[in-house]
Amino acid sequence: MVFSDLFFLFVFLPAFILCYLGAGFLDRGKLLWRNSVLVVFSLIFYAWGEPVYVFLMLLCVLLNWLAGLVIAKAERHRKCALAIGVAVNILILGTFKYAGFFATQLCQLGLEMPVPQIALPIGISFYTFQSISYLVDVYRREARVQHNLWNLLLYISMFPQLIAGPIVRYGTIAEEIHERKASAADISDGVFRFLIGLGKKVIIANQMGEVADQLLKNGLQDLTVAGAWVGILAFTLQIYFDFSGYSDMAIGMGRCMGFHFNENFNHPYISRSITEFWRRWHISLGSFFRDYLYIPLGGNRRHQSLNILVVWLLTGLWHGASWNFVLWGVYFGVIVTLEKYTLLKVQARIPSVLLHLYSILLFVVGWGIFYFDDFEAMRHFFHAFTGGVEVWTDITVESALLGRFWLWLLAVVLCMPVRTWVTQWYERHVPASAVKSLVAVSAKTLLSIVILVLSTALLVGATNNAFIYTRF
Repeated sequence: MVFSDLFFLFVFLPAFILCYLGAGFLDRGKLLWRNSVLVVFSLIFYAWGEPVYVFLMLLCVLLNWLAGLVIAKAERHRKCALAIGVAVNILILGTFKYAGFFATQLCQLGLEMPVPQIALPIGISFYTFQSISYLVDVYRREARVQHNLWNLLLYISMFPQLIAGPIVRYGTIAEEIHERKASAADISDGVFRFLIGLGKKVIIANQMGEVADQLLKNGLQDLTVAGAWVGILAFTLQIYFDFSGYSDMAIGMGRCMGFHFNENFNHPYISRSITEFWRRWHISLGSFFRDYLYIPLGGNRRHQSLNILVVWLLTGLWHGASWNFVLWGVYFGVIVTLEKYTLLKVQARIPSVLLHLYSILLFVVGWGIFYFDDFEAMRHFFHAFTGGVEVWTDITVESALLGRFWLWLLAVVLCMPVRTWVTQWYERHVPASAVKSLVAVSAKTLLSIVILVLSTALLVGATNNAFIYTRF
């Protein structure tokens, strides 16, 4: 089940809302019943596609709960308990995500061994990292240990951010598990944020995904130069609106319940360097690696270049057990390292338009590495991308551009902070009054209805609707 599914939108979510509101009447100011409803629906949500892996998640929660209690109580062996807890989480993640990959590599080196065929549990990378953040925050005494197993289960299994993030640290919502309120403004903003995310996913990402697949997957053998560029630009827009759309929906649902998840995207495609790009893209993952790996390794104090490369190698591996993700991580690690000693020192003297074009070219090439897990297909793509084929364009490319012109225009415009610009202009030029508030509310309501109606229409019979990051 995914957020952009008709069943989720018109059956699961309304059922959850009714039960959650009913639980609010039973709580009488407390959160016991509402938290219980949230946990039950979260387990149903996760079990919808693969019920057996609910037990794996429950086991992870139990182990982390026990490890947290030991870390909080022990004085002499706190570090040992932390190391064991983190190691168990990494072992579980490694077994399900990487065992088959590494066994295959060893077989190719001549070592005879069975290659396990293990299905990847959805969202295991996200809830494993959240579990690790809980243990480390308790160890650092930045968050109190959670004595209630049920509440820790709520934190790790909460369905809005369970299968594709953002990675919500325990300290961010620890207090809100026990005490929170959702005002009318919270609910209004949350619903609007959810629908904005739905529109990003269904109206833009799904359509751009069709273009990317048509050119880069189905038409790879006949790929033209223009086809390679248009295809990877379509994927560049698809992955942004797909993942940021999911994050918007997760943040919006959390806000409606009184949870305040951190932002996960900040218009990354307006960046003027790759370093800036990665401060704006998947912010929760970048901050996780910074605080729990980069800084403990030494950060900027010692072996900075090595630390950056290690972090980026692991960032690539986190995205998948495939050599293209390793290459992708190394690619960006090298660029970020080089920028620290070159571009960032002279950035103020370079025209912004050149910096922006430089950044676009490099992250588009990066998405080319990311897209292809088959190196022969990747080689064929970059051969066409760099002008190595004789045919420059064809009718498929022209149809993809001209037939979806307004979609391309909408996607490019919405990569920029349009909402911020409109809000600032409105606040600056329209005098405060009751009419001003009415206009703002009416505009948000109308936009919400349009997005919901159009998204629903596009979802009827849709075949390309899975969120990209649920694979990770």
